[in-house]
Amino acid sequence: MSRYFRNHLFILLTVLTALTGGLVSCSQYSTKPISKGYHNLTAHYNAYVIARDEIAQAEQELFKKRQENYNQLLPILLPVDSMLTQPVKPQLDDAIKKASLIPERHQNSKWLDNAYILIGRARLLKQDLPNAIEVFKYVNTKGTNEDDKHTALVGLMRAYVEASDYTNALNVAEYLRNQPLSKINTRDFYLTKAYLHERQGEYATAAGILDATFPVLKKGEATARLHLIAGQLYDLIGQPAKAVDHYRQVLKSRPSYDQSFYANLYAIQSNGLSGDQKRVAQSTETFEQLLNDRKNTDLKDKIYFTMGLLEARNGRIEKAIKLYSQSIQAAGSNTQQVPYTYLEIGKLYFDKKADYAHAKVYYDSALALLPKQSADYATLLNRKKTLDEFVLYKTTIRTDDSLLHLAQMEPAALDKLLDNTLNQREKEDKAQAALAQQIIDKATNGNINSVPGATNSNLQPGERWALYNPVTLSQGRQEFSTRWGNRPLEDNWRRANKEASEAIAGINSPVGGTSPANSVNPNAALSPTGVSAGPATDLTSPAAGRKAKKDAMMAKIPFAKEAQLAANQRIENALYKLGKLYKFQLNQPADAIPTFEELLTRYPNTLQKPEVYYLLYLSNEQVGKTSSWKDKLLAEYPNTSYARLTGKAAVQTTDSEAQALKTYTAIYELYKTNPTEALARAETAIGSFAGTQLEDKLALLRVMLVGRVQTVEAYRQALTEFIRDYPGSQLLPRVKEMQTAAEQATTKRK
Repeated sequence: MSRYFRNHLFILLTVLTALTGGLVSCSQYSTKPISKGYHNLTAHYNAYVIARDEIAQAEQELFKKRQENYNQLLPILLPVDSMLTQPVKPQLDDAIKKASLIPERHQNSKWLDNAYILIGRARLLKQDLPNAIEVFKYVNTKGTNEDDKHTALVGLMRAYVEASDYTNALNVAEYLRNQPLSKINTRDFYLTKAYLHERQGEYATAAGILDATFPVLKKGEATARLHLIAGQLYDLIGQPAKAVDHYRQVLKSRPSYDQSFYANLYAIQSNGLSGDQKRVAQSTETFEQLLNDRKNTDLKDKIYFTMGLLEARNGRIEKAIKLYSQSIQAAGSNTQQVPYTYLEIGKLYFDKKADYAHAKVYYDSALALLPKQSADYATLLNRKKTLDEFVLYKTTIRTDDSLLHLAQMEPAALDKLLDNTLNQREKEDKAQAALAQQIIDKATNGNINSVPGATNSNLQPGERWALYNPVTLSQGRQEFSTRWGNRPLEDNWRRANKEASEAIAGINSPVGGTSPANSVNPNAALSPTGVSAGPATDLTSPAAGRKAKKDAMMAKIPFAKEAQLAANQRIENALYKLGKLYKFQLNQPADAIPTFEELLTRYPNTLQKPEVYYLLYLSNEQVGKTSSWKDKLLAEYPNTSYARLTGKAAVQTTDSEAQALKTYTAIYELYKTNPTEALARAETAIGSFAGTQLEDKLALLRVMLVGRVQTVEAYRQALTEFIRDYPGSQLLPRVKEMQTAAEQATTKRK
């Protein structure tokens, strides 16, 4: 209805109201035909139509202005976002106002249910979910028209989904599934249910429901979008042939340019997954056409990214990394694609090359730019933490090894090495300063792009000047905060913390500890010559500055015996943790074995020896090698929990069960009269109980004996070992109660 006609109709109705006087206007509860006809007419054109059109216009505007992230699975229905609806909020508020006129003034109108549904839709778009849910529930309870009630239930289901209340959403869906829905309600029900399953990660179900929906949809951008999503869903569940069919349907549904572009790229990827070599072979020509198309100037990063994906799937890792790097170069100022490209490079280094140091760099870069609401964010964050630990332990081992080596050098050779290191650093600083000055000069003249390394356009991320690389800037801030904390802008800011001096030869300070190597003995000399700093000098002179840097480097070298012991302790701890990281988090037993062996070779008296024996035994079994580590463990540490764990798979006969019961009874009797002897027998017998029904009972009896005979700390350790070794035991709740009581008793004593 045109605005001109609507305004004139409103004037006509106003005149009609004036002519009929207050009689009709006050009869909104009347059931007479004239009264109902008047209120139906007034409610429809004075309120319902206006509110309906305003909501429809708002939805169209939100659809047109949506921002799609084609690097991820697109949502079937546009998620409700109160921030994105701000531009249309006045329209929605006015729609609610207009629709509210019907329940206020036209109670006997047939448009009453429809008005409430419009109010619910508007509140849903505004993310006012509690009120939207209440409105939809009201229509379902008080409504008089079955179709309107079904429409309200579809809206209620959508509101529950947006509120992540999937249980109630499924309950509504189950009810609607058995109802005779109209064509429009059927369409909306299918789309909402598909959206519900997509949100729950049930991609196969969502794809199947979408397939059932397409016959009732008209061609257009919205339908093309749904075909694109259906293709993504089939890709995710490993059915690339069906995915390709939907990507082709995108091109037949009057799509936008972006939709057709991504449909072509996704189809190429799916052909690669399906093994359609003919179409994969044709992809090179397709890529060339896409790269040469002027309309794709700002989409080249996506094209190179897809080319990299195909190379990676075909096992050509180096070529894939090269193409991913081209994608990053082509991104320019649009960094939406960049974090996903960094993520793929990180995966290749992690999964295919087992190069964890490089993988960490790319994961860090991806995490710096990846949106927190991304589906990959949580997984990436967990993997980053693992790689942070990896680099931490590697850096600690490398740094402290280097410093210990420096401590053994002749004074003259060490002095020469430090001078060479300082000369190299000064040379690098001068080069950076010259580049910075060149950039400033060119920027002043408006020609910054002519400075090599100044911009992001033609260099790899690691080769760009830091201040023009957003990823490097973000990482730099994090590293600075971790190392130095929050520092005020002042001269000599590093001198406020003597413990954080520069490491030798470009190596960072040990991550495993923040104190300098000589902090164990504050009176120990900081140089091998024992020469003091001498009288006060001019700290602003170049010579004094160089001497201060040299002294700071010298202070990190562990000349004192106590400092060397501390460095070796850090290396021992790092080797132990690095081996466990390889074994468990990285699932690389082949790398864990030499790490644990190095630990035992360098530190044969390590306190972790029983556990390391056990982990070496498991790691060798995992890679299919025979080893003597189990025998060494049983021979040297037969009474440890790790020795007992090696016998978990022992097959027990009826006779062994009877013998175990007899032994347990004897130890229990000794528990009452001679706990020391009982503990000794329990330690000896527990290995033979492996696999019996009494194994955990004897282990608990041993814990109780430790509590009676040994120290509180030994008792707490025994409780911890029981919880670790017997996670499925029925005695576990009792042991946890004992552990809590022991901790409370320790706290009270303190």
